[in-house]
Amino acid sequence: MEFRPCIDLHEGKVKQIVGGTLNDSGAEENFVSVKGAAYYAALYKEAGLTGGHIIALGSGNKDQIEKALKAYPGGLQVGGGVNADNGKWYIDKGASHVIVTSYIFRDGAFYLDHLKKMTEAVGKDHLVIDLSCRKKDGKYYVVTNKWQTFTRFEVNEENINYLSSFCDEFLVHAVDVEGLRSGINEELIQKLSEWVKIPCTYAGGIGSIDDIKRIDEMSDGRMNYTVGSALDLFGGNIKFDQVIKL
Repeated sequence: MEFRPCIDLHEGKVKQIVGGTLNDSGAEENFVSVKGAAYYAALYKEAGLTGGHIIALGSGNKDQIEKALKAYPGGLQVGGGVNADNGKWYIDKGASHVIVTSYIFRDGAFYLDHLKKMTEAVGKDHLVIDLSCRKKDGKYYVVTNKWQTFTRFEVNEENINYLSSFCDEFLVHAVDVEGLRSGINEELIQKLSEWVKIPCTYAGGIGSIDDIKRIDEMSDGRMNYTVGSALDLFGGNIKFDQVIKL
């Protein structure tokens, strides 16, 4: 199990938001940083952390992304508006991977042709598929459009195994608990631990060191994790220095 740090950008600022509240009018904010993305990138580099991700929500984030990648070349993944046309640009700017969601999941459907174009554009070893999901009718479905729109793509063992042949890793936000710091989605973690055979990072609801230890226990150490709103870097109670020593 590895700690994968994050830099969440919204409207050009490093923020932590409540995932289910994001819409065209804005979002409920847990934290807005006075520091830029490059500060956090340099911090993660100094700590020797790899596999962290920058998630850009909305517009106005490109400058912050470039500065972060310059501060930590090869150490960060980038997601948010990534497609086959611009994916290589992020890799060339220093991203280790690009993270794709809406380009392959759109209008409720899964576009295999877009996924194939994405893999051809950046290479399987540089691609992360975001399977951020919400629960409906007892099943988990990928959500897009600021996590508000349900697709018909179910997060299950068959679909995960199929997608694994196109990418290097998965990133999964448990959107229903994202940003709440109220505890992890144990059901989803259990399922992912059973189904996923490639590296996978879980995000959502972590509010304590005990939550992190529970992820480790449930996944037999195979599930990576990220901490957002609960981390002291973003106004929370979990100490960054403590997490990196786990």
